[in-house]
Amino acid sequence: METKHIKASELKTNKWFGGTTTQLAIYPKDAEYKERNFQFRISTATVDTKESTFTQLLGVSRKLMILDGEIKIEHKNHYTKILKKFEQDEFLGDWETKSYGKATDFNVMTTGNTSGTLESLQLKTDEKFVVENSKKSDFMVIYVYTGCVKFNTDIIEKGDVLIIKSDKTIKPFLIESKSTSEIIITRISLKK
Repeated sequence: METKHIKASELKTNKWFGGTTTQLAIYPKDAEYKERNFQFRISTATVDTKESTFTQLLGVSRKLMILDGEIKIEHKNHYTKILKKFEQDEFLGDWETKSYGKATDFNVMTTGNTSGTLESLQLKTDEKFVVENSKKSDFMVIYVYTGCVKFNTDIIEKGDVLIIKSDKTIKPFLIESKSTSEIIITRISLKK
């Protein structure tokens, strides 16, 4: 098991026409979002306009979770739904998609046979949580949205990311909340 702790200050934030986006993880590590040559990409984004149109991404599967705010997401010729804090939607990147409302969201993009799952946790101060790799994922990405948690001897603060690369034998491990915290756990499986 390899781990990499990325501080919030090391993450790169870019503008998009509806707000900002911050890339949390991409694989392979030399992949470029603009080139669309990734197996997975994880990011957060702010939606600062009342209406926004999603970039169409052919061949990309998307999962989106609301971190703050509320949006109505509309997939033309498919469905429309309201998403509130920690609610998720899963859709194809080639769909014509619009959203209405301002929010902060968490995005997982996968290509090919790669897949991902999302889980949100709300922990109280000094609460301990055992993280398991029950689905035998290749990567686990832990994002601390609010608060501060401890993993082994590492303190992972608000905005930080912990990337755990697995050989599929990750034993359960403990996360301890040092303050009231909200964290997102993404599990990625690279099916070749």
